[in-house]
Formats: sequence, C-alpha cells, structure tokens
Amino acid sequence: MTLRISLRDGEKMIVNGAVMRASGRVELMIENHVALLRGREVMQADEANTPARRLYFTCMMAYIDESGRSDHQQQVVGLLGDLMSVFRTDEARMACLEFARLAALGDYYRALGVCRQLMTYEAAAFDRLAGEAA
Repeated sequence: MTLRISLRDGEKMIVNGAVMRASGRVELMIENHVALLRGREVMQADEANTPARRLYFTCMMAYIDESGRSDHQQQVVGLLGDLMSVFRTDEARMACLEFARLAALGDYYRALGVCRQLMTYEAAAFDRLAGEAA
C-alpha cells in the first residue's frame, strides 16, 4: 500500500532516523515500510517534561532509533508502569494497556497515537489536582 505525504516548504519529517526538510511544496509517495514521523509528530527532548510526554519521547526514540531500540524499550516499560499507577479512570488505564500492547508488538507509530491520548488524560488529571488544591 502506498502512503502519500504532502509537505509544505520548510516542513520537516524523519524517515528511518534521517531528518529531511522540504524545499518547496513536495508530494512524496512512500511505497514500502519505513519509520516515518512528520514534523508535528516529533517531540524535542526538552518538551518531555511530564510523565506522559516522557513516555511519548521515549517511544518516539524506540521508533526512529533502531540502534538504541532495546534501551528505549526498557525505558518505555518503566515509564508506562509509573504512569499507569497514577491514572484513576478506566479509560486512561485501558489506553495504557493498549499502548503496552502496541509497544510489545513493535508498532511504535500506533503506540505514539495512543500516547497522545495519554497526554490528554494526564492534562485532565493535572487540572483536576489543581482544582482540588485550590
């Protein structure tokens, strides 16, 4: 199955660990399996400042850094355990389990999508805690 990617001028993406930047408007057809992240899906290390965001960053690294994947996988397990212990809603815990399933299968791209949900649950939990403290 072919994947069609459209990039605006200056937009970045990562393909198999290589950072690429579009020069002009570009449309690409990806015809085989690659580890691909668009610029908006890439998180910088300094943005990984909450437990769920650290999980996202580490999962992203497991996806794009093949040579360091086993180290990143071990970190993912620890971070997920920490995060799962603080979530109280069934929805958030089910999302953690789905993330774990996808990560165990090596389907990091889909796991990143679930992790974005976890970041939303985490933000709601922080808001709830801030409201309780007020």
